[in-house]
Amino acid sequence: MRASLIQIAVNEDESVNSRRERVSSLVREQAGSADLVVLPELWTTGAFAYELFAAEAEPLEGPTFDAMSKAAADAGVWLHAGSIPERDPDGPLYNTALVFAPDGTLAAAYRKIHRFGFDKGEAVLMSPGDELVTVRLPETVLGVTTCYDLRFPELYRGLVDRGAETLVVSAGWPERRRAHWTLLAQARAVENQAYVLACGSAGTHAGVEQAGHSIVVDPWGEILAEAGAGEEVLRVELDPAKVGATREQFPALKDRLLGLDTPRRP
Repeated sequence: MRASLIQIAVNEDESVNSRRERVSSLVREQAGSADLVVLPELWTTGAFAYELFAAEAEPLEGPTFDAMSKAAADAGVWLHAGSIPERDPDGPLYNTALVFAPDGTLAAAYRKIHRFGFDKGEAVLMSPGDELVTVRLPETVLGVTTCYDLRFPELYRGLVDRGAETLVVSAGWPERRRAHWTLLAQARAVENQAYVLACGSAGTHAGVEQAGHSIVVDPWGEILAEAGAGEEVLRVELDPAKVGATREQFPALKDRLLGLDTPRRP
């Protein structure tokens, strides 16, 4: 399975419409060289541009949906289109990831569960999702996660319980915590014996320098590919059979005694 992680910058002097066109073009350029394409989190606004969330929020099937659906179909690829600020018809905002099939149909939408910011920013502006999302591709099963989710291992265990073999993380991760980005991506791969495809953004969002360094990790925790700090398309070829082989060779997942449904002590 061939994957392309498109690490783009969100520049304040570039309009959202212009960025959609540029990203659509980058997706189309992957035709013939990728089966799966992944974009960063909130690339229409910037992950830290909190003041733009409400102003640029879209319905699920809005302009970004339409552009990414067409780009996926034009390229003939599975497209994890990063995430958008979604405005639900009832009013709440969500940080919502979109996954399209190669014919342009929506395969899945994931509303980010863990919102970053503690008592400000995304944590107060966005509502939390409550559903774990997997997507079955011909070669593998994707588990869909977004940025801050990476710090919560129980989410990934839940995705593995639902069949996930490749864990996708779309992010706008800050440079000042880049060491955590790499460490956690490897940890999620090792503990779940799965591939991790973590696509971050470049540049600066609302004064917050982005880490870049999108990364692909195999089920043993080995880094297969890593981007630099700037805009880049990170391409890698994966062997989906390696997940099953790793889990059979070192069957740690079979030794689990605690799970998501384990009662907690009072």
